[in-house]
Amino acid sequence: MSETDDLYIAAPTIDDLMRRALEAIDAHGRHNNPQRGLNRELIGVALELTNPRARLSRTETRGKPFSCLGELCWYLAGTNDEGFITYYIKEYAKSAEGGTLYGGYGPRMFGSGSMRQVDNVIRLLRERPSSRRAVIQLFDAEDITDEHKDVPCTCTLQFMIREDVLHLVTYMRSNDVYLGLPHDVFAFTMLQEIVARDLAVGVGTYKHLVGSLHLYEENIDNAKRFLEEGWQSTEKSMEPMPQGNPWPMIDVVRGAESVIRSTGVFPSHRLEEIDPYWADLIRLLLVLRYFKDKDADRIVQIRENMSSKVYDPFIDAKADALRSGAH
Repeated sequence: MSETDDLYIAAPTIDDLMRRALEAIDAHGRHNNPQRGLNRELIGVALELTNPRARLSRTETRGKPFSCLGELCWYLAGTNDEGFITYYIKEYAKSAEGGTLYGGYGPRMFGSGSMRQVDNVIRLLRERPSSRRAVIQLFDAEDITDEHKDVPCTCTLQFMIREDVLHLVTYMRSNDVYLGLPHDVFAFTMLQEIVARDLAVGVGTYKHLVGSLHLYEENIDNAKRFLEEGWQSTEKSMEPMPQGNPWPMIDVVRGAESVIRSTGVFPSHRLEEIDPYWADLIRLLLVLRYFKDKDADRIVQIRENMSSKVYDPFIDAKADALRSGAH
């Protein structure tokens, strides 16, 4: 396989995609030393996830549904608040300025006026399904005029309907294959499915184009451990999102997330009133809260009430970590 071959990588799951990308960087990556530290990179890489619902890593090292879901909720809330996201991903604190993340995607996608970009894209595609202009811009011209700790790594998201399915093409100026890629793919394929449901079309493929795809030297050992876990099942993917307008249920999940994060509780009887797909996402948020509260018994109880068994390994890992004292 030549270096050129490694610039296009297609796979059915996020684990397969990460594995092949890491192998390509190991074989052909070149050293670069940007502001954030020494890394090995490939320039101009196209990644394709042929099954966008296979967005959750099944590995012990990168199986991070809780932080992925938390980051998605952060986007959907339209905020760049530091306290919100550091509840899920502490590393964001390093890039905060005055309690906010300058490059936070939420206000850029779900802000007001012209910044209601997701709404604008949906409206455009509803009126003109064949449009090539349904583009969300996250990296702004002003992002290189002033110095900030956090600048969007994502430049654009382009949504296209072809033959009644919605495809998504993302362009990243920079992407960390080990840390950033699984979170980005999760959030953007979830958004792809949300938009598809709103437009009553199917879910197509997901393409992730990257200017600099890299692995930091400090994460090489972690990447090796990921590769040593071997190939993961291609049969386990998230359940299809329910048909129909998803936004009312997204509002419910957002409200539940806020309550769980701030108070640590959510009435169990309310979960029984919510569609099982969305109730499971709320239960995952509860699992993380109980993990933070060191309550293994309640985590096990949540597992018993999950509608989908796809999440069982992640929930078991949290309970096991508490019982072994490895948290």
